[in-house]
Amino acid sequence: MKTQTSNILIALADDQQLFLRSLATLIDGFAGKKVIMEALSGKDLVNQLENALELPHIILIDVNMPVMNGEETALLLSNKYPNIKLVALSMKDDDRTIIKMIKAGCCSYLLKDIHPNELDKALTEIATNGYYNSDTINKNLRRLLCHDETELKLSVNEQLFLHHACSDMTYKEIASKMCLSEKTIDGYRESIFVKLNVKSRVGMALEAVRLQLITL
Repeated sequence: MKTQTSNILIALADDQQLFLRSLATLIDGFAGKKVIMEALSGKDLVNQLENALELPHIILIDVNMPVMNGEETALLLSNKYPNIKLVALSMKDDDRTIIKMIKAGCCSYLLKDIHPNELDKALTEIATNGYYNSDTINKNLRRLLCHDETELKLSVNEQLFLHHACSDMTYKEIASKMCLSEKTIDGYRESIFVKLNVKSRVGMALEAVRLQLITL
C-alpha cells in the first residue's frame, strides 16, 4: 500500500541527542513530512511505539546505539511492525554493515552526511515505492521491476555462492568453503552481477532478497 507524500509520518532513533534534534528539525522543514517520534535508543523507540496512538510510516534507525543496536532494533521492529518502513542511518558505508541492516529488515541505508535534498527525496521514494537505492548501496543499481523473474537461471554453484555472499563471509572464505579457487568465485560473482544487473555485492544481496532467491 502506497503512502501519500503529503502525510509522511517519521520516527527517529539515535543516541546522539544533538544530532537527533537537528535531524528532526531538518525533516520537519521538508514539505509533507513530519517527525512524530524521537528516541535516544532502540529500547526507547520500542517503548514509544508500544504506547503510540499513531504509528510512523518510516523509522530512521542509527546503526550504532547502546542497549539495543540498530540491527537488533530493526530485526525486532520488522517482525512486530511489518508495514513500517525501516531505514538504517550510519557513518559507516562498508558492505558488511549494510548487508546486516538490509537482512534485519531495512529497505534502505543512508549515511549521516547525506545532503538534505537527497534525504528529502529518499523519504518520499521510500514512502511511495517502499525502498530507496542511494549511492551508498549502489550508484547504478536498477530495480528489475519489468523483468520476467522466471527467466533468471542460476546454476547450483551460483545459488550456493549467492547464499554465502549474502552473509558476512569474505570472497576468500567463500572460496575455501566451496573448495574452489578464488578465480572461480570471482567468475560466479561477475556472472551473477550480470544476471541481476547490479554492480556491487550489496546490490546483489538486495536483488537476491527482492527476487526471493535467498531466505533470510
